Amino acid sequence: MHKIEAVIQPSKLDAVKDALIEIGVEGMTILEARGHGRQKGHTEFYRGREYAVDVLPKIKLEMVVADAMVERTVQAIITAARTGRIGDGKVFISRVEEAIRIRNDERGETAL
Repeated sequence: MHKIEAVIQPSKLDAVKDALIEIGVEGMTILEARGHGRQKGHTEFYRGREYAVDVLPKIKLEMVVADAMVERTVQAIITAARTGRIGDGKVFISRVEEAIRIRNDERGETAL
């Protein structure tokens, strides 16, 4: 099993979620986040004054998938989230040793 974490633009959430559901990803956690990458934010004008916005709104998705689903899941996220502009986001993949369903103590991939 692998945990996939994706940080994406808020405007791409529906497209990514639909793409994941279409390939059979059954569960995901969606978090509102704020941060910046290489772009280090931007400046905005409000009532004639300039303000630095150094953290930008992002969405973080987390899911644990079976080993056989990792590449399909990553491709679905990348395809749905890509705009080709800076700030599209990142995907992180890490190994998960165990998963346990609290309700009935199922373990491993059956707990997903």
